[in-house]
Amino acid sequence: MNMTLQVHSPYDGALLAELDLDSGAGLEEKLERARGAQADWRKVPVAERVERVALAMEWFREHTDEVARDVTLQMGKPLAQATGEVGGLLERAQFTLDIAPEVLAPEILPAKEGFRRRIEHAPLGLVLDIAAWNYPLLIPTNVIFPALLAGNAVLLKHSARTPLCGQHFERAFEAAGMDSLVTHLVLDHAGTTALMGDARVGHVAFTGSVDAGRRIHRAVAERFIDVGLELGGNDPAYVAADADLEATVAGVVDGACYNAGQSCCAVERVYVHADVYDEFMDRARVLMEAYRMGDPLDPTTTLGPLADAGSLEGMARQVEDACGRGASVVTGGSASEGRFFDATLLAGCPNDCEVMQEESFGPLLPVLRVESDEEALAHVNDTHFGLTASIWTVDPERAEWFATGHEAGTIFQNRCDYLDPALPWTGVRDSGKGSTLSRHGFHHLTRRKAIHFRDAPG
Repeated sequence: MNMTLQVHSPYDGALLAELDLDSGAGLEEKLERARGAQADWRKVPVAERVERVALAMEWFREHTDEVARDVTLQMGKPLAQATGEVGGLLERAQFTLDIAPEVLAPEILPAKEGFRRRIEHAPLGLVLDIAAWNYPLLIPTNVIFPALLAGNAVLLKHSARTPLCGQHFERAFEAAGMDSLVTHLVLDHAGTTALMGDARVGHVAFTGSVDAGRRIHRAVAERFIDVGLELGGNDPAYVAADADLEATVAGVVDGACYNAGQSCCAVERVYVHADVYDEFMDRARVLMEAYRMGDPLDPTTTLGPLADAGSLEGMARQVEDACGRGASVVTGGSASEGRFFDATLLAGCPNDCEVMQEESFGPLLPVLRVESDEEALAHVNDTHFGLTASIWTVDPERAEWFATGHEAGTIFQNRCDYLDPALPWTGVRDSGKGSTLSRHGFHHLTRRKAIHFRDAPG
């Protein structure tokens, strides 16, 4: 008897789907089909790969409403945001298609008499993508599209909370005539660990927690294959004295509460210059109190339920810890019925409290008043993460000073919580390793292959 995975709505607990786990002969058959499909696909010219992959984009475009609804049902994202995520998938995928011919073209070395030399970007084979639930379309997009364009096939192990999104990716590429080049797998932890040890897997991409990232890194270490790890964040924002407060407060609050704060690059801690602190807090409170919790399918809902019930306890603990160290709750601060947590604004959070040091993954906005740029930067640098950071200022020189003084994958000025597909998405320290997006994302899904031919004598 097959073991199954049950998928429930975080809003009302309704059973959405029950899927058989892949195992045994059935799993082996899928892996062999993927291996065979990749062996043929790698021989297809890049220009033709681009045309074929573009057909899968059309499937998502035509099925936007269905896909967005499934995102909302599975993880609680308000429907308008889920629809926007489909749009983000199409934007990122299109950029990847546009740059693929140039990025994947062989590098022809300068002429050397009697020799032909070039560097090719060879595929890795089967890419295992272990995708997270919080952005269940965008996160796989960062891997699947460049992996396919580079000549790989993808084994997609989606989160147990959002497996229907994995099915949608498989269907999209089947509709494009790319059978077995994207294979959705339903696996438990043991099955996933075993698959990482399979010699047919040439690369592992993972998005998730730091602890899980460490386990995955250890699991593949003896195989000498590369692994991309997009892990947690504790992303800071510094509001300088010259910030445009109307735009700044709107951006920072949205960065903390969009998708109910369930984003690795959400704004997690804020440092506000004393000159604008009071006005910032007044404006932030108004915006935080305007969020409306409810059924994520209701178009008036702007703050959905948390996908992970355990997050409620963790957020309550962080609020209690901060208040025990001298912080105060300006608005919110507690869980509501179901899996909801109020949009919460905290004032006077010391930098050593848990909410300022660890990821929250919920709609929390902890704030600390600072007296200078230098004090703010010292607090910003007090972290074991390094995904993104933002500075809110009209002064480009101040922004450059901030970017030079802080190590993170991305430094923003006057924006946050956004991935530009032309820029590499990467982190430092406990935020992970490797890179997706941009031309550099292709480099982690290919290997350099040197071609060194000597001409025949005569």
